[in-house]
Amino acid sequence: VVVDEIAGQYEDSYEDVDKHLMDYFTFKAVRTVLAQLYEMNPSQYIWFYNFVGNNKPQDSKVFIRLLVKERQELAERVMVTRLHLFGKWVKKYSHENMYNAISDQNLELLRERLIQTVKLPSD
Repeated sequence: VVVDEIAGQYEDSYEDVDKHLMDYFTFKAVRTVLAQLYEMNPSQYIWFYNFVGNNKPQDSKVFIRLLVKERQELAERVMVTRLHLFGKWVKKYSHENMYNAISDQNLELLRERLIQTVKLPSD
């Protein structure tokens, strides 16, 4: 039995995964831009650090909309950086490795559970 509220349907479009990836790459871009500003422009770093503290980048679309209104050049820098980071990730990402990692972790967890449930009689 598949429970919609927990796991969804197998026919899902995976739009939620797309959004999580977009938000994650925005988060990574924000961290990257902050690191660059820390080294090259301390006053802009302080402003951006405070902006990020007050406007969390978890929802990338909302975050960038707000940033564009305040400092368009920083918003553009974040957008370019996240696209660049995504491009690098795509070149390195391996579907096969991810599949194997998920399979290996599943097997490891099942083994752990089996060991926990099978108790050998002690002498």
